Amino acid sequence: MDDEWHRVPERDRVPGGGRALALVVAALLAVAAFLGFRGELPDWSSGGTDTAAPAIYEPAPPLDPVAVAHIVEPALVNISTSSRAFGVGAAGSGIVLTTDGQVLTSHHVVKGAETVTVTDIGNGLVYDATVLGYDSGADIALLELGNAADLVIANIGSSSNLRMREEVLAIGNAGGTGGPPTAIAGTITNLNSTIVALNSADLSRKALSGMLEVAAAVSSGQSGGALADRNGAVVGVITAASGEPPPDVGRTANGYAVPIDTAMGVVQQIRSGTPTDTVHIGPTATLGVLISNAEPAGTGARVDVAIYGMPAYTAGIVAGDVITAIDGRAVTTAQSLRAALNTRRPNDTVGLAVTGAGHAQRTVPVVLTVGPPN
Repeated sequence: MDDEWHRVPERDRVPGGGRALALVVAALLAVAAFLGFRGELPDWSSGGTDTAAPAIYEPAPPLDPVAVAHIVEPALVNISTSSRAFGVGAAGSGIVLTTDGQVLTSHHVVKGAETVTVTDIGNGLVYDATVLGYDSGADIALLELGNAADLVIANIGSSSNLRMREEVLAIGNAGGTGGPPTAIAGTITNLNSTIVALNSADLSRKALSGMLEVAAAVSSGQSGGALADRNGAVVGVITAASGEPPPDVGRTANGYAVPIDTAMGVVQQIRSGTPTDTVHIGPTATLGVLISNAEPAGTGARVDVAIYGMPAYTAGIVAGDVITAIDGRAVTTAQSLRAALNTRRPNDTVGLAVTGAGHAQRTVPVVLTVGPPN
C-alpha cells in the first residue's frame, strides 16, 4: 500500500472523538511501554535482568568494478545474428556455462535469427552457434558453439540471497559493437519487478515478471550479459533497459535482469530434452503464418498472413481462416497455438481444425518445416 494519509469520512467519526482519541492514544502508549517501544515481547527466558548485547554485523565490502570485471569478462561472449526477415539481427551478449560451448543468453537476442555467430571474449575465437532451446516467456535461451573446447566458464551464483541496495555489476556488449564488454555498477532497487519490454529488432512487446531491477544505465547489446555480485558470481542475466530518461525527469536509468536461479531452471529443462508449453527444445517447427486472437475472444487463432511457400500456405490455409484445434487439442488464442507448436519438431505432421469463410469447417494436415526461433 502507498504511504499516504486517508481522510476519515464524516459517517465514521465517533461523537466525542477528542476524548475517545485521547483514551486510545493512552492505551497504545501503555502497550508500547510494555513492549519496549519496538513491538518486541520481553525476553523471559534468561531469568535475570541482564540483556544480551545486540549483534553487530560488519558492513559488506564495496564492490570493486575492475576486479569483478576481470573475473567475469573471460567467461562472456559477443553475439551477432542475421535474418532475412529483418536484415541484420540484434547483437547481444552471452555467458559461457560449459568448457565445450554451452552459452546462456536472452531469447530476444536470437529471436528470428537464421544464423548466430559468437565471439568468445576469453580466447577471441569466432564460432557458429546453434540454438539448443529457449523459453520466450522467461526470455532465456541456450546456445551451443560448434567445435568449441577449453572455454573459460562463468562462476554461477544464486539469486535467492540477493538483497535490496546490494551492489552488482552489469557487464556485456554495450551497443552491440563487439570488442571488450562494458561494465556498469549499480544497486538492486527491486527484487520482483514486472515490465513490458520492447524488442527493437521486430518491435514486439512482451511482459516480463520476476525481474531484478538495478539502478544502472544498461544499454542495448548488453542483453544476455551477466549481472554479477561483488565476488564475481553471476546472479542474473541482463534482459532489458529503461533507457536514459530526460535530464529534467529526475530519475536514473534502470536495467533489468532475469534472476540466475530462474535462468538455470530453464537451462536444466532444455538439457533434459523434454519440451513443455513454455520451453522449446531443438530446431523450431513452424506453420509459416502470422496470427492474432480471433473474435469473439477465446474462439481460436486467426491467420492474418499465410506466408507464400510455407507449410500453411501450401496446405491451402489463407488469411482470415481461424485455427480452432491442433491434433484434437483446442486452440482458443494465438498464444495457445504457439504453445502447442512448442512441443512439435520440423517434419512433424499436424492436423489443424480450421474454420473458413462462411463458417465452413475442415481438417487440414500440415507438415511443419524448420523456422527461426520464435
